[in-house]
Amino acid sequence: MPQGQDDHVLRNRAYWDGRAAEYVDAGRRAWSAEPRWGMFGIPETEARILPDVDSLDVIELGCGTAYVSAWLARRGARVVGIDNSQSQLATARALQDEHELHFPLLLGNAEEVPYPDASFDLAISEYGAAIWCDPHLWIPEAARLLRPGGRLIFLGNGPLLVLTVPDLEADGPADAFLKRDYFGMHRFEWPDSDGVEFHLAHGDWIRLLRASGFEVENLVELRPAASATTRYEHVTTEWARRWPAEEVWVARRQVTDAVD
Repeated sequence: MPQGQDDHVLRNRAYWDGRAAEYVDAGRRAWSAEPRWGMFGIPETEARILPDVDSLDVIELGCGTAYVSAWLARRGARVVGIDNSQSQLATARALQDEHELHFPLLLGNAEEVPYPDASFDLAISEYGAAIWCDPHLWIPEAARLLRPGGRLIFLGNGPLLVLTVPDLEADGPADAFLKRDYFGMHRFEWPDSDGVEFHLAHGDWIRLLRASGFEVENLVELRPAASATTRYEHVTTEWARRWPAEEVWVARRQVTDAVD
């Protein structure tokens, strides 16, 4: 596949297969805990991201170790997880056995999911597809998978973090200075990473969601508590309390395909 096109799928598979071992312990902790979101582990009781999922059909797009799926399954959802990394899914299956909580896990790309149209009531991604898949492909695919009135919830990095973090992690965390353009945000390849990320400006997210048949219901810009910590070195708590390092989009699939 030529670089700059669909090569991100294979590159990100290799990248996450190579890093999966680093996320085993974090996955195990998350499986055993109440929902806590993002890099700072903001509790669900504060973030208020999840709707009532009892008896809903849910798909987690880019599930990784599938801890979000586990949270939802315990709340009564019928969950399916899909991820691009066989090694991440191996961890997820081991944790399913440890917790005796099993649901389908698929190896695949969230841009092309092997389920019929209108199969789910909720599609969710904490990072996962939200930053590792091309939004111009996975957002329309999420719309296809959702029933009319179904919700899409996804958590990723805020644009200000993407614009202010140095190219190299060794150069330190995000600071107060813009380093790249806001207009034209899409595909990001960092010099010290083999993965490919995707981030959009807010206006581009809104236009894409509406064009795909969604109505935007909410944008939650997460702010950690002053006492919060993170194991990630590209952002500090002090920075994230001044500017949103992470954000959650909530959109509802329109009942009809009519778009203004």
